[in-house]
Amino acid sequence: MTEAARMGWIRHGITEWNRLGKIQGVTDIPLSKEGEEQARRLAVRLIADGDRWDGIYCSDLKRAHRTAEIISERLGIPLVTDSRLRERSFGQAEGTTLEQRVSEWGENWRANVPDQESDDEVRARGHDFVDDFLLRHQGQSWLIVTHGSFLARMLQSLCEDLTDSHLQNVSLTVLERPANSMHSNWTPLLHNCTLHLAEPSTKR
Repeated sequence: MTEAARMGWIRHGITEWNRLGKIQGVTDIPLSKEGEEQARRLAVRLIADGDRWDGIYCSDLKRAHRTAEIISERLGIPLVTDSRLRERSFGQAEGTTLEQRVSEWGENWRANVPDQESDDEVRARGHDFVDDFLLRHQGQSWLIVTHGSFLARMLQSLCEDLTDSHLQNVSLTVLERPANSMHSNWTPLLHNCTLHLAEPSTKR
């Protein structure tokens, strides 16, 4: 009997722009030192949990790739980069704070920024990735390191009843899909979990 497919979705660690409240989108901001420490803490947690992870996919943007690289090295699993996992393009809004966005486009700025990638476009490339994943990795468990807005759209699309909560940096969400399932929905086993951030520092 074929085993279920499992995906462990991870939002990248924190960056300086995250700390300043600036929206990043496809602007290629590196992971901060704090973000690197967050990734190490998640890797320690994953090892302690004892679950099998066959590999890790990540966005091609630096902040996600570095997060995945740290986890990959600690777990000793292969790392694959896929541009379909990159963050939504926010167009003119990239590099702005919330105050600046509200001033320019109003309280409903998310709907009013003229040159950003749409929800439908984000979901289309996300589902293209997931469809490929199921063809290649049915019965396997892989970690997926990506970005907040992209991940929020994907989780809502894959799990109809999942709470639409703000996804924390380096949070872990685990989804499972039974083999030969007749429907496309995934079952959430864990959502937006950051318990590993409460653990002691990994620095010696």
